[in-house]
Amino acid sequence: MDILLQQIINGLVLGSMYALIALGYTMVYGIIQLINFAHGEVLMIGALTSWSCIGMMQAAMPGAPGWVILLLATLIACVVAATLNFVIEKVAYKPLRTSPRLAPLITAIGMSILLQTLAMIIWKPNYKPYPTLLPSTPFQLGGAYITPTQILILGVTAVALASLVYLVNHTNLGRAMRATAENPRVASLMGVKPDMVISATFIIGAILAAIAGIMYASNYGTAQHTMGFLPGLKAFTAAVFGGIGNLAGAVVGGILLGLIEAIGSGYIGTLTGGLLGSHYTDIFAFIVLIIILTLRPSGLLGERVADRA
Repeated sequence: MDILLQQIINGLVLGSMYALIALGYTMVYGIIQLINFAHGEVLMIGALTSWSCIGMMQAAMPGAPGWVILLLATLIACVVAATLNFVIEKVAYKPLRTSPRLAPLITAIGMSILLQTLAMIIWKPNYKPYPTLLPSTPFQLGGAYITPTQILILGVTAVALASLVYLVNHTNLGRAMRATAENPRVASLMGVKPDMVISATFIIGAILAAIAGIMYASNYGTAQHTMGFLPGLKAFTAAVFGGIGNLAGAVVGGILLGLIEAIGSGYIGTLTGGLLGSHYTDIFAFIVLIIILTLRPSGLLGERVADRA
């Protein structure tokens, strides 16, 4: 029972990160029907930018509290990621909006490879130990343990998701986003600027990705130029699982996928008679993707972002 509780905690933490990343996929798809496969690399850029900032701030401010350094590094990483995603949208995706849907998809894959290569050149290909800036002593919860970093991940995710739902449903920008998702041409006739809305969507997605990247690196203690690929792919799976284009679906899909992975990794050895170990945990995400695409291609909550989350 203690093992199950521990895996549920781990699954909620992992699922929270997947949910943040999946929201970027689902928002962009809901607005312009594009699968932005470079989204995982924006996560990676955010994590590596924060790693560099933390190193410089620790050298410049040796007595500063860890949480202050982490907060400042997160803010800088969010600005860098948002600027990067804004430029990507203007340079790589905007010229292809009227092209066949395969063209921007190929461009997104190319942009993903380009960002990985640039990150490898700038930060080198070796794994970087991510500094531990928060207390490492875990809290006991029944027979399980949860670290301050994991508590922060759950808290930040809850605040970010609540803020995003409020923005989409109760602000002028949110109304403009829903109108653009429903019909860009009609929205423009009503005074909405679709280009501005699309840019804002990419910026918001980048901020969520950067936060998720920093949490991912903090939780696992490492950062590297390929770190965004697998979480990005799994978050895309979560978005499809929940219903890509639907905000609530991205959250539900992310949490469920995290729980499936964590619980599966804890019991895969027992289920297979010791044939497979916990390092095969990645197979669960893709088994889920195959099942969902086969049985319910629209996902669990298959609606567009134009509908209320």
